[in-house]
Amino acid sequence: MNDILKADLQSLKGDLILFKPSIKEVSRDIIKEGLSEYPIFIAHQVKIPIGEIILDHAELAMSWSISASTIEEFMEHKLIEAGKDELFKTSYKDPEKNICIFIISEGGASFVFVPYEISINPEEN
Repeated sequence: MNDILKADLQSLKGDLILFKPSIKEVSRDIIKEGLSEYPIFIAHQVKIPIGEIILDHAELAMSWSISASTIEEFMEHKLIEAGKDELFKTSYKDPEKNICIFIISEGGASFVFVPYEISINPEEN
């Protein structure tokens, strides 16, 4: 992960402290409704053509927007290549304990798993 993406992740962690209850609720709904066993949340600062926005940074006066998606939508848009879905699924962490985030920024894009129990002190994470 490059330095810009690392800095963006630290910035995102501040917003996630406030967002995590909403994200966890949406994650549970995606699973409970049978939409997917693999919810993915996209953190972005510009409009994106994938996912459904659930937290808009402009409305909330935050740095990041969060959109909800799934592994199936990522495969449909070829963000996860055909045949790589099993590797993704084995790497996927428990959605009750972790948020699967696809962070998109000027530094690039990357999957990260962030525990719901996020410390405010960046030195602890």
